[in-house]
Amino acid sequence: MNYIKTEKYDKNFISENMMGPNSMIIIEELTNKLPLEKGMRVLDLGCGKGLTSIFIAKEFDVEVYAVDLWVSATENYERFKKIGMDKSIIPIHSNALDLPFANEFFDAFISIDAYHYFGNNDTYFVEKIMPLLKKDAPVIIGFPGMKYELHNNIPKEMEKYWEAEALEMWHSIEWWTPKFNKYLKDFNIYELECFDKAWEDWLCCDNPYAVEDFDMIKTDNGRYMNIIGLTGKVL
Repeated sequence: MNYIKTEKYDKNFISENMMGPNSMIIIEELTNKLPLEKGMRVLDLGCGKGLTSIFIAKEFDVEVYAVDLWVSATENYERFKKIGMDKSIIPIHSNALDLPFANEFFDAFISIDAYHYFGNNDTYFVEKIMPLLKKDAPVIIGFPGMKYELHNNIPKEMEKYWEAEALEMWHSIEWWTPKFNKYLKDFNIYELECFDKAWEDWLCCDNPYAVEDFDMIKTDNGRYMNIIGLTGKVL
């Protein structure tokens, strides 16, 4: 897949603001599957330094509420203002477990490379996210995962790279499916094509966390890890 839209953005800007595998190409691939409509009010949960918020605001002309716990609202506001996006992206510092929004406030929901931190259970989506969304609201989520459940049989060569805390959040498509398919119509969940490209972009960064991930991805060599994408519309 060619990530034509992402190619238009400054590569240095993307590299400086990545916090994991390139979230811009992940959201580009997912919105090719389920586009957003102009004028929507969108919740971008776990936005990090705002790359996904910038992408959807520019490409779809939507209003984005960019929510993150690890990056301050002021830091993101300054970043959005610097590139002239502060009118269409509202930065918010908030815990995903206690979101400060009215019910049925949003027309769409996205979360890229973050949902697995707070939503890896049977109740989060239906209790915390669905009430905030209007009927038929698009739901677009991408996160790191596993090709199959390995938790009781960790490959020897991966043991030193996969901490127990991370393994609690990384799961297979089969594990994630029942967390969503009862609540979304036109539901799709699948391995994203961008795994290699997203990780390659991240591993080329100067970020110290990227340096730590290099050996893990090299050792995995496409055998166990993936990036899972899911789309659907609220019933």
